Amino acid sequence: MIKRAWLFTLLCFLPALAQLDSALPQDLSAELELLSVWIQERIDYYKIPGVAVGVVDEQKLIWAKGFGYSDVESKRPMTPETLCRIASLTKTFTATAIMQLRDQGKLRLDDPITRFLPWFQIKSRFAAEPPITIENLLTHTGGLPGEAAFPYWTDHRFPTAEQIRQTVPNQELIQAPWSTFHYSNLGLALAGQIVEAASGEPYETYVSKHILQPLRMNSTSVVLPAAQRSRLATSYDRLLPDGTRLRLAFPECEGLIPAANISSCVSDLAKYIALHLRYDDFSDSAVLAGPTLREMQRVHWLDSGWNSGRGLGFAVNKRNNRTLVGHSGWVAGYRSRITFCPAEKIGVVVLMNCADGDPTTIAYRTYELVAPLILRARPSPPEPAVDPASYAKYVGHYEDLTGWQLRVMMRNSRLVLYQHDYPPADDPEAGVIELTPEGENTFRMTGGNGNGELVRFIMNADQRVERLYKGENYYLWKR
Repeated sequence: MIKRAWLFTLLCFLPALAQLDSALPQDLSAELELLSVWIQERIDYYKIPGVAVGVVDEQKLIWAKGFGYSDVESKRPMTPETLCRIASLTKTFTATAIMQLRDQGKLRLDDPITRFLPWFQIKSRFAAEPPITIENLLTHTGGLPGEAAFPYWTDHRFPTAEQIRQTVPNQELIQAPWSTFHYSNLGLALAGQIVEAASGEPYETYVSKHILQPLRMNSTSVVLPAAQRSRLATSYDRLLPDGTRLRLAFPECEGLIPAANISSCVSDLAKYIALHLRYDDFSDSAVLAGPTLREMQRVHWLDSGWNSGRGLGFAVNKRNNRTLVGHSGWVAGYRSRITFCPAEKIGVVVLMNCADGDPTTIAYRTYELVAPLILRARPSPPEPAVDPASYAKYVGHYEDLTGWQLRVMMRNSRLVLYQHDYPPADDPEAGVIELTPEGENTFRMTGGNGNGELVRFIMNADQRVERLYKGENYYLWKR
């Protein structure tokens, strides 16, 4: 009966997947075919049990596909609907909950954690260190040890929240708060307890009610219910020398649930990525408002190499001139990765069911392969209905009262401002600012060098330019 029910679910899903593929531009479909061949090659070579991948374009899951098996022995295929433990991706849900409560005025990021956890005490060898704040927990900069005081990654016997509370006083800070980054499952477990204290709801109830249900992530659960266990992929250990893999079992994480326990699938996590790309939602029903999303995704702690850092709950990386935001997860044979680019509003999710899988490489290669084609396929914004000949009156040289110069000129039928510099810039493009019509004799500085401020041309009685205002400062027309 279970096999027949699962087959029915798969058959219902496949037409939708085919429809997604058929609606894509031909060049993008070709790249996705190449991607599929490459992923299958990795599966065959590394004997990976299963992989599921999804690509999000702004608010839509435009492509999703499963490879290999969610259970090797029964040859049950991996699909975008297959459930996997997403491990540390759970931390981003905990951070999302914290930011919701912050926006409701129930907590502040600079609150000491003892405001909500008055029992918290920990040994310290550092003199006069600052208090550990909620922001420290979300950025892993509180100096906390990586784990609670139990060997649960060895024996898979996880402590309860009460046991964590009882044993934290016997642990010690690894570093002084704000001195360095140190990844801490304990820290996010404490953040989950703060969610409970600030909201008055159990963590599982809060996340389900305020995040999963509004996003219609109907297949996602903080604690996997028995009715869903048949959809959970079997997890496998690393590949052994004889070419086999051991099946792994994994219990609930108990007091570490806010750090590592959620189960989900590609199609649901696509909805979660879409939330974190929804910057223009300011409605009362928004799961998170746009400015809060951007606050989570900007760097709050910069690593010493200046190529990566920590947002609020998310990692932030610079890769091939893109800023990518995301998180990875790994727990007992389940590997996961979400990554998205705020500027391009494209995201990728990868789930795997083996301990030695590499979802990060697949996620990054998927992104790099498809993102340029997705961007190319998007409709260009409509050009302003303006006759470029009408711009001729603005073209010329301008100077301020000290002789600092600007030049307004036509370039590719567009009005641009060239900002002179002293000494001149090494790259001529460095001084070019696009001017986009905003109103009568008024333009906005746009493009890569534009800052969004206005440029206004002041006309005399003869409708000739008298001066140019760039922001609040002006330049006189010379010739």
